Amino acid sequence: MQRILYRLSTDFRLSIITLLGASAVLGITPFAVMRFLQDNLLAGLVDTTILLGICGGVVYAWLTGDTRRSGLVLAVTACGGAVMVGMVVGEPGLFWLYPCLVTTFFLAHPRIAIVLNIASVLALMIHGEAFRSSIQMWTFAATTVVVSACAYVFAHRNHNQRQRLEHLATIDPLTGIKNRRSMDQELDLAAANAERTGLPCALALLDIDHFKKINDEHGHGVGDEVLVDMVTLLQQNTRKSDQLFRFGGEEFVLLLSGVDGVSLKAVMSNLQQVLRKYMTHPGGSVTASFGVAQLIHGESVESWLGRADTALYEAKESGRDRIVFAEEYRPASSARSRPGPVNKQAPAQ
Repeated sequence: MQRILYRLSTDFRLSIITLLGASAVLGITPFAVMRFLQDNLLAGLVDTTILLGICGGVVYAWLTGDTRRSGLVLAVTACGGAVMVGMVVGEPGLFWLYPCLVTTFFLAHPRIAIVLNIASVLALMIHGEAFRSSIQMWTFAATTVVVSACAYVFAHRNHNQRQRLEHLATIDPLTGIKNRRSMDQELDLAAANAERTGLPCALALLDIDHFKKINDEHGHGVGDEVLVDMVTLLQQNTRKSDQLFRFGGEEFVLLLSGVDGVSLKAVMSNLQQVLRKYMTHPGGSVTASFGVAQLIHGESVESWLGRADTALYEAKESGRDRIVFAEEYRPASSARSRPGPVNKQAPAQ
C-alpha cells in the first residue's frame, strides 16, 4: 500500500489516470447496468466498452509505468466514448463530454488534446441528433470552447509549476549539476542498463583536498567559487554522456559508461592533471582525491558506491591528490573507521 501511495504522490499523470479509472467505474457502471435492465442494449454495450477500455488503460499504466502512451489511449477512449454516448443516448449524453474535455489536457500533449476536443465537438455537431435546436447546438459549442480554454490554461500552469519543483528537487543550486537524489536514480538506471547490455560502467568519487582549510582561511565565498570552477573543468573534460553529481559538501560523483581498464585509467589521469593545472584559489593550487570503482556483474549499487568510497578514503589517507582504483586496492580489516561505506561524513581536511 505504501508503494502505491508513493507512486500516486510522485507521478502526476498516473494519479490522473487512476482518478479517471475510479471515476469511470463509479460513474459509468450504474448507467451501463440501468441501460441493460431497460433493454437498451446498444447504449449498454457502449458504456461497457468505454468502461473496459478505461480500466484496461489504467492497468497498463500501473504495470508498465508508461503513462504517456496509456494517457493518450485513455484520452482518445474517453472522448470517443463520450461522442458515442451523445450520439446513442441523445441530449442527456452530451454532459459526459465535459469532464473528458478537461482530462484530455492532463492525459495527452496539449496539441493532441486540442485536436481531440475539437474533433469530439465537431462530430456531435455534424451528427446533430443530440440537439433540439441550432441555438442549443451553438451554445453547446461555445461552452465546450470555454471549458477547453480554462482546462488548457490550468494544465499549462500546472505543468510549468511541476517542472520548476522537479528542477529544484533534483538540481544543486550552487553548481547547477544534479544532486544526491538524482544520483541515486541515475546509478540505479546505469546499473540496470549495464546488467542488461553487458557494457562496462564505472563511477569516480572525488573529494577536494583541504577544502575546509580553504573555507576557514579565505571564506565560504571563495570555497563556493572553487566548487563551481571544479564542476566547470570536469564538464569541459568529460563526454556529454558522462554524468556529474554533487554528492555532498566538496564530494562529487562522476558516472562514466562504456569505459574500463586502460581507458578508464587514462580518463582519470587526464582529469587529475587538468585539476592540478587549472584549479587555483587565493592561497595556491587546488587538488582532488579520487576513488574509482568499476561495476561488477550482479553487484548492487550500494556495494558499487561503497567500494568507490573506500577507495577514496584510501586516497585521502595515503597523501591526497591521488587516484585509487577499488579493483586494485584490498583494504585491511582496520582500513576504515567511518560507520558504513555510504554514510558520507567527509574526513578531516
